[in-house]
Amino acid sequence: MKQVQVITITGNTDKAVSAVCIDSRKVSEGSMFITVRGTLSDGHDYIDKAVASGATAVVCEQMPSLQDATVTYLLVKDASAAAGDIAAAFYDFPSRDLKVTGVTGTNGKTTVATLLYQLFTQLGYHCGLISTVTNYIGTEAFTATHTTPDAISIQALFAKMRDAGCSHVFMEVSSHAVHQQRIRGIEFDGGIFTNITHDHLDYHKTFDEYIRVKKSFFDQLPKSAFALTNLDDKRGMVMLQNTAALKQTYSLRVPADIKGKVLENNLSGLVMSIDGHEVHMRMIGIFNAYNMLAVYGAARLLGEQDVEILSVLSSLHGAPGRFETIRSGKEQILGIVDYAHTPDALLNVLATIQQLRANDERIITVIGCGGDRDKTKRPLMAQVAADKSDQVILTSDNPRSEDPELILDEMEAELSFPQKRKVLRIADRYQAIKTACSIASPGDIVLVAGKGHETYQEIKGVRTHFDDREVLGETFRVLQK
Repeated sequence: MKQVQVITITGNTDKAVSAVCIDSRKVSEGSMFITVRGTLSDGHDYIDKAVASGATAVVCEQMPSLQDATVTYLLVKDASAAAGDIAAAFYDFPSRDLKVTGVTGTNGKTTVATLLYQLFTQLGYHCGLISTVTNYIGTEAFTATHTTPDAISIQALFAKMRDAGCSHVFMEVSSHAVHQQRIRGIEFDGGIFTNITHDHLDYHKTFDEYIRVKKSFFDQLPKSAFALTNLDDKRGMVMLQNTAALKQTYSLRVPADIKGKVLENNLSGLVMSIDGHEVHMRMIGIFNAYNMLAVYGAARLLGEQDVEILSVLSSLHGAPGRFETIRSGKEQILGIVDYAHTPDALLNVLATIQQLRANDERIITVIGCGGDRDKTKRPLMAQVAADKSDQVILTSDNPRSEDPELILDEMEAELSFPQKRKVLRIADRYQAIKTACSIASPGDIVLVAGKGHETYQEIKGVRTHFDDREVLGETFRVLQK
């Protein structure tokens, strides 16, 4: 814990700590409570509750006016930073015994991390995965609650992975996690940058700040690590400007360390040339070609051989809810469920569908925007959908505390008259999906975007079960009767 900048200590330091917590509800006898300041609450407000629950040590940025004589108080400059460093020390620095690769970017994080986990598992390694969809320790799955868990939860997961015999860990690294120092205390062996587009501006406020936070992940990588970036993204090299790590690039367009070319792109998958090797992939679309290059490049940098990597890659499937296809029976309507929840991601998916359709099949898109999140992308999402689809149904995503109809108003606000002629509004997502399928003709393509793998919908603070894939499948079965 030498790296923790302690300003003042009050109380006895000769005591054992049984647990480290940032949530006062998890404090038990002998715990150390760290008062992290969050966006919605301040841990300092829960010091008394933590002490009453048995905390014997408190780490804080501001000493409480009333102190318990039996408790040790540590005043620090930055409690968020201290949480990661303390948790790493408490769990005996588990990342030192693991090869940890972090994946960051606006789109593709889940797919790249998941594919790396699948690849290395098939290559015979015992692996861990930390992702938006599911966390894995070996083959045992654990429900994921955040793209990147809090600093203490991450170190606890790493410790379990180490104790279970894992050698490699692949994890998504969100911009929130970097900014809130949730990845503090992790010793990374590599970092991957996929791309960056407008997202999370409700949190970061400006696009420049969003870029700066993403870049800071690479700034922190050690000399012993690798930093792999998408050279075709105009900010790809920006990410590597100040990193001490080994700099590597991948591209479909220009010369790079990892060079790829798409030879075929259709509904049966991709045929690519990667570093001179021709390989058939089950994955579909140019965006997945980039994901495959990132995975291949990272695997090489982690010491694997080209031919072995590519032979396994050809058999892999993507993450749940990422361009996941469902086909109806006699109508032969193609349903696609995708997590695309940013304008760029939606554009990529729709561009891929346009490239893949054989004749004059219509594209019917069902799309919404989440409540209590970045409002600036709402009109952009509707515009992209209207520009690239034949018919659009605007609907609810996770409205959370907002009025669904007001969200739809903001999505529609900047549509032109020709665009509006393509658009229907159905706030009920279940009815929106059913309507899209009912107006589809044989051979048409129905894209249900925005929620992907999610199995819930949050309305007015209440989460109820809702799975786009289930609703689409049920609707198709009804159509077949």
